[in-house]
Amino acid sequence: MFSGLHGEANGRTITLNVFLILDKCSVMSKMGNTMPASTPTVTQRASSALQVLGQTIRARRKALGVNATSAAQSAGMSRVTWHRIENGEPSVTMGAYLNAMGVLDLDMEVAPAQEKNKPQAPVSHEDWIPARVRLADYPQLKRLAWQVHGTDTLTPMEALSIYERNVRHIDPDAVEPHERQLMAALQRGLGNETHV
Repeated sequence: MFSGLHGEANGRTITLNVFLILDKCSVMSKMGNTMPASTPTVTQRASSALQVLGQTIRARRKALGVNATSAAQSAGMSRVTWHRIENGEPSVTMGAYLNAMGVLDLDMEVAPAQEKNKPQAPVSHEDWIPARVRLADYPQLKRLAWQVHGTDTLTPMEALSIYERNVRHIDPDAVEPHERQLMAALQRGLGNETHV
């Protein structure tokens, strides 16, 4: 209630009492939702997955040598939101998590849980030549291909060429079985008389 509006009429002092009544429903509908969303309740499994995702994002950022402020700016978010993502907080939107992953060149794979946990039958890679040879999968090749820049994969012919040119630098005792299979498959499928 507001009072204090005074006036005179016919020689009499008149005091007007004014009441302010707000219809909170009509006012609130115009204001929209001004309160931040509450943190959703998540299961232990979801919480663990977010923790792993946050740790993966932090590890990737550090491996790339990017500070958190620069990463946050690139992803279009505040440094505080980036920090919350790296802590795996569930209140951060999925879009923010995906933006963070995008600036760090990370992909997300989604698969039904029963398929992910199903035991895989052993696969024989004998005589198998991949369409692209990932350097990270073959330690000896990665070590030999130190001069290759700007790619993480090679064609099978490029991989065979590197193995053949550097055969004297290959440590036979350090070659893992899957890399030995790749080397043999490349030699049989694409090679010449030089043996790797």
